[in-house]
Amino acid sequence: MTPALETAWQALRAHAGQIRPLHLRALFAGDTGRFEAFSLAHGDLLLDFSKQRLTAGTLAHLHALAEAADVSGWRRKMWAGDIINHTEGRAVRHVALRAPDAEAPPEVVRTRQRLRDFCDAIHTGKRRGHTDAPFTDVVNLGIGGSDLGPRMAAHALRAFRRPGLSAHFVSNIDGADLLPLLQRLNPATTLFIVASKTFGTQETLANASSALAWLRARVPAEKAGEIAARHFVAVSSNLEAAAAFGIPPEQVFGFQDWVGGRFSLWSPVGLVLALAIGFPQFEALLAGAHAMDLHFLCAPPRENLPLTLALLDVWNVNGLHAQNHAFFPYSQSLELFPVYLQQLEMESAGKSVDRQGARCAYATAPIVWGSAGTNGQHSFFQLLHQGNQLVPCDFLLLGRPDFPLPGHHAQIIANALAQSAALAFGQTGEEARAAGIPEHLVPYRTFPGNQPSTTLVLDRLTPHSLGQLLALYEHKVFCLGVLWNLNAFDQWGVELGKQMAKSILPHLTGGAPDTAALDASTRGLLRALGKSSQPG
Repeated sequence: MTPALETAWQALRAHAGQIRPLHLRALFAGDTGRFEAFSLAHGDLLLDFSKQRLTAGTLAHLHALAEAADVSGWRRKMWAGDIINHTEGRAVRHVALRAPDAEAPPEVVRTRQRLRDFCDAIHTGKRRGHTDAPFTDVVNLGIGGSDLGPRMAAHALRAFRRPGLSAHFVSNIDGADLLPLLQRLNPATTLFIVASKTFGTQETLANASSALAWLRARVPAEKAGEIAARHFVAVSSNLEAAAAFGIPPEQVFGFQDWVGGRFSLWSPVGLVLALAIGFPQFEALLAGAHAMDLHFLCAPPRENLPLTLALLDVWNVNGLHAQNHAFFPYSQSLELFPVYLQQLEMESAGKSVDRQGARCAYATAPIVWGSAGTNGQHSFFQLLHQGNQLVPCDFLLLGRPDFPLPGHHAQIIANALAQSAALAFGQTGEEARAAGIPEHLVPYRTFPGNQPSTTLVLDRLTPHSLGQLLALYEHKVFCLGVLWNLNAFDQWGVELGKQMAKSILPHLTGGAPDTAALDASTRGLLRALGKSSQPG
C-alpha cells in the first residue's frame, strides 16, 4: 500500500468514527437539498443515495481514497488490454464485446455476425430438427457465468420474448433439474446449447450427455448418429472436444480468454438470450451496456455512477462495518437480479488476499442476498426493521411497468418508497404513542431506523436499460477490486471444491479407493449414505 493510499484509509477511518453516531433523521433535518446533493442521473437511470449514512465530507474522503488507489489508472489499463488479471495472466476486455462493429475487435465482429446468422436461421425456420420441424424450445446447459447472466436477462426481458420459441435453463447436476424439463419437451423440436468455455465443466457435460442420450433413445436408429449435429450447438473454445461430442465446428461459437465467465453475457454465452428475444433486441442490450461503458470511462468521478456505487460499498463495509448487502428489485421481472449479483460481486470481491499476495488487514466483500419486493417484506424485512444488524440495501424500481395491470404499479412503487423511508427513519416511542399505540406495546412498535439504502430507478425495463444496469454493476465490481487492492477477475476459491469432488466421486461410483485419505467426517457420511459401491 502506497503512503498516499495509507493516508487516505486512515483519514476515512477517523472520519467514520465521527459519522457513525449520526442518525439519518439528523442528516435529513431541515431538508437542505439532500436529495439533490446525493443523487445522480445518467441515461435511463436515476441513482438516489441520499439515504446513505454519509455527508459531503464523507464523499470527499471516499473520492480521495479512489484517487490514491488510482481507479482511473486501472481503468485505462483495462481498456488498453493490459494483463490486470495477474494470477491467470489475462487481460480483461469484456467491454470490447459490446462495442459497435466499427470499434470492436475483428474476431468479435465475426462471431457476432455468426450469432446473428444463426439466430436468423432458427427464427425463420431455415435451421430445423431431425424431422424437419422448426424448433419450438431451446435449452441452455451451463452453470455459473454460463447460466446466471442469460437466465436472469431472459427472465427480465419476458416482455420482449419472440413468440414460437421458449427458452429453458438447466445448470444443476442434480437430475431433478434436467429430467422434469425433458419430460415436457418434444425431442423433434428441441435445440440444446452446451455452454462451457473449455467443454469440460463437470455439471454441464453430465447434463449434455444425458440430454443427448434422451434424444437418441427417441429417434430412429438410423438417425441416432447425426442427432448431436442436428440438435446441439456449443458455446466453447474447445473445438476438438465439441467435435468428439458430435457438434461440428460450424456450430461452435467460441470466445476469447479475456472474457471472464461472470462477465460473459455479451459473448456467445448470450446466444440463448438472443434466440429468446431476437438478435436486434440483443444488440440493444449491447448498446445499453456500451453507453454505460462510455459513461464510466468519461464521466468525472463525482458524476460517475459505477464509482459512486463502489464507494458506497467501501463506506458501508469499512466505515460502518456492515457485513451484508441486500438487493430488492421491486419488479418481478428482475427477481433473479440478486442471484446474478451474488456471483458477480461475491466471486469477484469475496477475497482476503491482495494483489501482492498478502492477507488483507481490512474487510472486503459483504454477503450479498435479496429477493423481489414485495415478497421480502413478508419474510426477512422484520429483521431489517427491528433486528440488531446493519444491512445496507439497494432498491430497484421501474418508472413504468413492463406488464401494465391497472392499480398494480402504483402499489409496488408505494411499497418500495415506504420501505426505504421506514428503514431510514424508523418510528420513535413518542411517535408510536402519538399514533395511539397502547403503552405496553410501545417497545414493540418502536423502530430504530438508520438502515442505509440506495434507490435506483429505471425509467423502463428494456434491453437497452437492462444493458446499462448490468454494466453499471460490472464496473462497480471493477472499482471495488481496485479500492480493496484485489484481483476481481479470478475465482480460485471455486476450484478447490471441484478438485475434492473428483477425489470423492470414485467412492460413490464403485471405484472404492482407499478411504484413509479422507477425513473422518467424510468417511462417516459416506457410510451413512450407504454408497460404498453403488454406481450412480
